[in-house]
Amino acid sequence: MNNVPTNTSDNEMIEKTVQFYIDGAKSGKGDDMKPAFHRDATIFGYAGDDLFAGPIQGLFDWNDENGPATELEAKITSIDIVGTIATVHLELDNWTGQKYTDLFTLLKVDGTWKIMNKVFHLHA
Repeated sequence: MNNVPTNTSDNEMIEKTVQFYIDGAKSGKGDDMKPAFHRDATIFGYAGDDLFAGPIQGLFDWNDENGPATELEAKITSIDIVGTIATVHLELDNWTGQKYTDLFTLLKVDGTWKIMNKVFHLHA
């Protein structure tokens, strides 16, 4: 998954962080996603013509309203780590009928990887 060799435990920790997000999508519960994100995280992307932007709580609220995505298929296509920062490219198919591409930036905070920003593309 990595473009550059790095610490396996960091890879595993990042994968576990992203898994909280995926599990929350599948359960339809924003609270299940929260452990993946820093409390000051943000989200940006377009839902149709509308910009979805702001504090990450907006994602949690949307997820609660959207409901469970029990048929969701998620695949991490890359993880890049440089010291205490990382990026993750995640492909999501069938999130309640939609396909998304997510790009995350992460920061290692007090030894724990947290998503600081989520940018997404909703495929037509």
